Amino acid sequence: MFRPARPIYPVSGIRAIETVALPDAVPPLMEQAGAAAAAVALRLLKQPGAVLIACGPGNNGGDGFVLARHLHCAGHPVTVLFGGDAARLPTDAAAAHAAWLAKGGKTCAELPASPADGWKLVVDALFGIGLQRPPEGLYADWIDALNAQPCPRLALDIPSGLDADTGQRLGPCFEATDTITFIALKPGLLTLDGPDLCGEVHLASLDLDTETLAPAPGREVSPVLFAGLLQPRRRNSHKGSYGDVALIGGAPGMVGAALLAGRAAAYLGAGRVLVGLLDPNALAVDMLRPELMFRAATKLLAEADIGAFAVGPGIGQSDAAQALVRTAIGKATALVLDADALNLVARETTLQGALANRNTPTVLTPHPAEAARLLACSTADIQGNRIAAARGIAALFKAWVVLKGCGSVIAGPNGQWWINTTGNPAMASAGMGDVLTGIIAALLARGWSASEALLAGVHLHGLAGDTLCAAHGIDSGLLADDLAPAARTCFNAWLRPQH
Repeated sequence: MFRPARPIYPVSGIRAIETVALPDAVPPLMEQAGAAAAAVALRLLKQPGAVLIACGPGNNGGDGFVLARHLHCAGHPVTVLFGGDAARLPTDAAAAHAAWLAKGGKTCAELPASPADGWKLVVDALFGIGLQRPPEGLYADWIDALNAQPCPRLALDIPSGLDADTGQRLGPCFEATDTITFIALKPGLLTLDGPDLCGEVHLASLDLDTETLAPAPGREVSPVLFAGLLQPRRRNSHKGSYGDVALIGGAPGMVGAALLAGRAAAYLGAGRVLVGLLDPNALAVDMLRPELMFRAATKLLAEADIGAFAVGPGIGQSDAAQALVRTAIGKATALVLDADALNLVARETTLQGALANRNTPTVLTPHPAEAARLLACSTADIQGNRIAAARGIAALFKAWVVLKGCGSVIAGPNGQWWINTTGNPAMASAGMGDVLTGIIAALLARGWSASEALLAGVHLHGLAGDTLCAAHGIDSGLLADDLAPAARTCFNAWLRPQH
């Protein structure tokens, strides 16, 4: 069975849920959060040992006091580091602090020396999701000290120093091996720096049905979103049943990009794959995949009955390439634009207007630098708020967009967004985006909608990379041409899920 597409909320959404849920919560939400954190902490504590919990001056610190009480009652020696003013704690956090003291607990305002056999667990309960500036002074020093401990490191809700809305590292940041997040997922856990800093993410919903309390603006990508299309082929079918994909690209020196995209489309079941190369001297056959058919790029764009065009892999930025992109945008056919096709759009306003006025499915697949050109801003601006950037491009061009990177963000022209959690750093190699383009084009050619083709293509692309890395035990050295066969295997496994 496929995992649900879990809702994702920005900080404002979490606060709205808390406002509704807090008055009626029994036990109080802070008590539930601390108990849930204790359950994770006890799993991380392989043996009895000393625990250090750093508590901040707000409600995240209150969660830490509750956790401390639970671990103390379970027989673990607990040291609580607290540099705030107990008299200024919020109401619930003050009650949690008082309950900790009532159990015989103490707090210290200075970082204690490590036990002789070291800390068995350190916990960040400093700031949580409300922090929007770099930790400073004493708290920055504490974070550095916690990060230096060679033991499991648990963050409560989100690592302190990580922006919960954007995933941006604000400055000194707790580097967790595990994070228990409360109520619902936040974007910062899943994109940009979040996956590196959060470790394994555990979700504790605190028995709240969040979507009855506030609508979820975003979701985690899961095959459940397109499961209705995952059906085995009918016996009475033929290659025409699965659509033709036309790839336009492959300027001199970059023919490989078009071949990678074409191969990926073939592996994902396109009925036929036709490749239009810009390099006039390129061999008109793929010796590794002779199933691919070759046409002159201009003639290929004139062909009728193409299920989906994919334009951009290796296309370059010549005048000829620009003319091909203009023609492709003008066709009433499903279209994927990638790589230099996006850069050509970014530099010509007439192409931008034509793209925005298309009435047929359009998918754009920029990486952050390409996204910055499309929005006429800096790459840092894009990475500073990846969700806003993806939504901005989708709205501008009335297209479906994936902003690639760690925690790829998918957005639709209606403002919906998703974050994909498959994929890994071994996929940071040349040609991976070309393979993604081919996968998406094959699904469009089958008749899938732009949203379903994009969600499935991005998720499948990352899953194939994860599967290969797990099978071969590698962290680097994954090649793009290895990915399409693995994607085929994963896709077919979806058709016959194990129960």
